Amino acid sequence: MPKIEHIGIAVKDLNEAVERFSKLLNTSPYKTEKVESEGVSTVFFETGESKVELLESTDPNGPIGKYISKKGEGIHHIAFDVDDIQSEMERLKGEGFDVIGDIREGADNKLVCFIHPKSANGVLIELCQEKPKV
Repeated sequence: MPKIEHIGIAVKDLNEAVERFSKLLNTSPYKTEKVESEGVSTVFFETGESKVELLESTDPNGPIGKYISKKGEGIHHIAFDVDDIQSEMERLKGEGFDVIGDIREGADNKLVCFIHPKSANGVLIELCQEKPKV
């Protein structure tokens, strides 16, 4: 059974959100990263065995920019850690889930793909797998 890898939260102001979540979680973030292909800046906090990812849009027409303009700040996605992202994506397609796009590189050294919220009771689901070491 996959574990929750992280919860992604869309924010308007990353610096403000980092300050708030640092106080809330009583810890500092361990990683800041830009993902140019997704048009976001991200910050990660460790929370026990899972993480919280804050996402700020760097492109108003990117996924996070569109999400915030439509729904405002808040939980954007829940990510599950999988051992084999390709086979899990194929399994879910076979179960009738709608996959958004292909497997691609994401933040925090992960390969990622997404399941459309219409297939998962209104929740965007991210599957992620640690990138193989080369």
